[in-house]
Amino acid sequence: MLTKNNIKNINSLSKKKYRDEFRQFIAEGDKIVKELLESNYNIISLYATNEWIEANEKLISPDCTTVIIKQNQLKSISQLTTPNQVLAIVEIKINKTLPDPCEDFILLADRIQDPGNLGSIIRSADWFGFKDIVCSEDCVDLYNPKVIQASMGSFCRLNVNYTDIHAYLSEYKDKAVVYGAFTEGQNVFKCNFRKSGILVIGNESQGISSLTENYITKKVFIPKYNESESFTPDSLNASVAAALLMGVIRMGMVNS
Repeated sequence: MLTKNNIKNINSLSKKKYRDEFRQFIAEGDKIVKELLESNYNIISLYATNEWIEANEKLISPDCTTVIIKQNQLKSISQLTTPNQVLAIVEIKINKTLPDPCEDFILLADRIQDPGNLGSIIRSADWFGFKDIVCSEDCVDLYNPKVIQASMGSFCRLNVNYTDIHAYLSEYKDKAVVYGAFTEGQNVFKCNFRKSGILVIGNESQGISSLTENYITKKVFIPKYNESESFTPDSLNASVAAALLMGVIRMGMVNS
């Protein structure tokens, strides 16, 4: 049964304050919840239609509280404009071990603010085989419902850490190459990337901060090919740029 108290508690998780307090987050939709059920995340409770539960009962752990609700009841707890068949309340994982960029490529997000961008970056990182993302402490929260939604379940397979990125970069400044995405530098399509290192993606409007820039070993840029006088964009969307750069890095590693 879906009670008023359930509704209040679930809706409170749309805010970081309460996610941090309860150490829980919301995930919605058939694909994302299935990804979670097959991951090492602990699902505390499921709110789903009877049809969805019957179709997926083999995936649901006996320890998970399952509440059958009607499709129209999902509207009272959903963060989506068009609610899906299932919503999960999930325990937040705490990643404590920061990745070693001397072993593989690490993506570093410097002050990414838009949840859709971070979610898309996570999805692209998963596609290109990046296992770790290190975020500055002022990046948007991984467990923001819009980040979870945009990642389409890819967050289940990646390690996402929040830390003092300048302390992290300082630790590896003499050990790993730190590539930074700028509007100047070496053409990314002509750059010989190493097999490990750090790729830094900056804030949507301000780019990489001046303090972070001090740790950049190699600046790279994505050239534009539209020279029309009516061409107005001055840069690519952060998630698009990140995806393109990760693709080029992986292509270079395969061909090297």
